[in-house]
Amino acid sequence: MPGSSTSIHPDPHTPHQDAPTLRLWDGWVAKIEDSFNALAGLSILFLILLAVVQVVGRAVFNTPVPGFIDFVEQSMALFAFLGIAYTQRLGGHIRMELILSGLSGRVLWFAEAFATLLVLVLIAALINGSFDHFLRSWNLGDSTIDIRLPTWPSKLVVPIALSLLWLRLIIQFAGYARLLLAPDKAPVAVPLIESVKEHAQHEIEDALGDETGDISNKSQSRENVQ
Repeated sequence: MPGSSTSIHPDPHTPHQDAPTLRLWDGWVAKIEDSFNALAGLSILFLILLAVVQVVGRAVFNTPVPGFIDFVEQSMALFAFLGIAYTQRLGGHIRMELILSGLSGRVLWFAEAFATLLVLVLIAALINGSFDHFLRSWNLGDSTIDIRLPTWPSKLVVPIALSLLWLRLIIQFAGYARLLLAPDKAPVAVPLIESVKEHAQHEIEDALGDETGDISNKSQSRENVQ
């Protein structure tokens, strides 16, 4: 049964660590990804608040928000694309790991590097195509139907977000290539396949936070007593 993935990206400023350059780039790009992901979250919050104002305004004051649909349409690009590189860093995208989970060593790192290289080519093509859509919207002065919002800002978000994803994939490809050459080294800046048990444990840690550490300590104490 395939597991999920988790990302390995230690603190790039920690001294005396292997692959310092890769860790440094990983840390810099991670900060941008975190910022983009925060903006995606804020866009969702904005839409929720706007929907509340729309419902209350229409039902109570008979005054809906002008261009509500236009705002929703243009905001979709923000939360749909800004978090894509962040998710890739964490290994959160859907992956077919049925075969990969049975591989190890150089075979696994070759498969991961080859797959990442294919995705790099695909994303490069998508960046080029999405940027052409942005230029077309910019040159034509394209806008929404209701309140004439310009559409080029939302279309520009797509190639920018995909470019950040492309940069993340470059870092991960470098991480896999490093492991391919030296499988005995510790993984850096690459998502690793988790077992079902490990994934469940991380889900519990995310849900309970600090309480998980207390529970683990209590469990270890009981085992030591027994």
